[in-house]
Amino acid sequence: MEPRQSAPRLAVRLGRRWWAIAVALVFGYGFPHFPSIRSANELPRVYLVMAMADHGTFAIDRGVRRWGGTADVSPAGGHQYSNKAPGSSMLAVPAYVALRGVTQAVAGREPTLGEMVWTFRIWTGVVPTLLFLALLWGFLGRFTPDEGARRAAIAIYGLGSMAIVYSVLFISHQLSAVCVGAAWIITVRVIEDGAPAATGARSGRWMLAAGALAGAAPLVDYQAVFAAVPVALWATIRLIQSRRGAAPFLWAAVGAALPIAVLLVYHDACFGSPLRTGYAASEVFAHNHQRGFLGMDQLRWAAFTGSTVAPDNGLIVFCPALLLALPGWFLMWRRGQRDHVLVTAAVAVIYLLFISSINFWRGGWQLGPRYITAMLPFLLPPITVTLAAVGRWPALRGAALGLGGVGVFVYAASIVAFPHFPEKFTNPLYEVTLRLFGDGLAAPNLGMIAGLPGAWSLVPYAVLVGTVWAAVLLGPRGPWRPRLLAAGVAIAVTAAIVVAYGGFRGGGPIADEAYVHTVAPAVRSQMR
Repeated sequence: MEPRQSAPRLAVRLGRRWWAIAVALVFGYGFPHFPSIRSANELPRVYLVMAMADHGTFAIDRGVRRWGGTADVSPAGGHQYSNKAPGSSMLAVPAYVALRGVTQAVAGREPTLGEMVWTFRIWTGVVPTLLFLALLWGFLGRFTPDEGARRAAIAIYGLGSMAIVYSVLFISHQLSAVCVGAAWIITVRVIEDGAPAATGARSGRWMLAAGALAGAAPLVDYQAVFAAVPVALWATIRLIQSRRGAAPFLWAAVGAALPIAVLLVYHDACFGSPLRTGYAASEVFAHNHQRGFLGMDQLRWAAFTGSTVAPDNGLIVFCPALLLALPGWFLMWRRGQRDHVLVTAAVAVIYLLFISSINFWRGGWQLGPRYITAMLPFLLPPITVTLAAVGRWPALRGAALGLGGVGVFVYAASIVAFPHFPEKFTNPLYEVTLRLFGDGLAAPNLGMIAGLPGAWSLVPYAVLVGTVWAAVLLGPRGPWRPRLLAAGVAIAVTAAIVVAYGGFRGGGPIADEAYVHTVAPAVRSQMR
């Protein structure tokens, strides 16, 4: 093909996909890396990557000696080990090898800690999530043909939930959500659509892939296994009803066997037993992890409310659009999609019970109840159905999107400020994120590389996020008046809720001291 002919076609293709490109740029704009806080979640994972690639061991002694230990390092057999599930570190090994080769060839040195953290975040978080969003686009089409509703649901999930936080950070919650969510989607397609032949070789390969992804989910993050249980139960019942034989079960079992075996071997090599996790060997948090089953000992009302409606960490406070799943389940049930209602609602109930029963439910510094990140993809079908149903009424559509706008504001703003809300802040949106912006502070980002100072470096980022969300608010083509009405209502609802959040009680002198002595210096040190 002539270059003159290919260039216009490429421009047309890019133009059609501008929205997806803009979303990708949002994910890659900021680099909230603050060495002074010594991230207990990220550093052990980085140490493990280097230990496996450089020394062929799981022991992270060298990393601990070089950069220091953290609360999430567990001693065993005279060595130090990460107490995290190892899957994300294992996935990062080829990225580290490539990075090491590039830095040695170009600069004649080993990669810095910051370069490693950025590379691992992109490779194990951003890239998988962007691919998963593309997979979700097609999958949500089975619940509604309304492209506006599907785009809105993906934007709410991708930019306005914990999905973006734990994609941008080298913390495995979102990667596990991608694994178990993709396994669910593939399983549904094979069973409901016979993708492409219910008993053929290609169908077997798809079930092999679904099993591998489901098995990889707990290899990446232990609690992701909970989401696989309702999916596996549904698949078993449907396959028995359809009388397809044992082949799909066997393919899925074979796929899941390898990652599960890797996890058991890792446990045995590090902690002396295939069933003993790094949490069991932890010394810092032994009093939490060793109570009950994996820390689950009793249901706590404080844990439930603290994880859902508390202003400092509540799932619904930070992302109120998740409430749209409730009417969506009702509509799906009436339409006869009861299997999907039962599976997705069961996942939601399981994770709410889980977060309410673990004694360390607060989980330290976090932006939302991160332990239940794997639940979020399962809420998207009912949310999409609700958004499609209210599309006929501009005011209702605007109100629904206004709830989504709150999540986009909270999460998209916080990841380029300081996406680690310490427990000392009882209104972290105002006490951390907005206060940092008011002080002219922001996390390192592409704007700073271009020479823009302080918080002004976020102007291009705000334009990107605003453009993506404006496309959601205006929706597909149609008469301008109802579209503008819906957008106006949405903006008003979002603004009213965000302003109302300013009325939440702050943490007082304790929070102010934490901001002055910990948060602000950490951010400021990376702006020099």
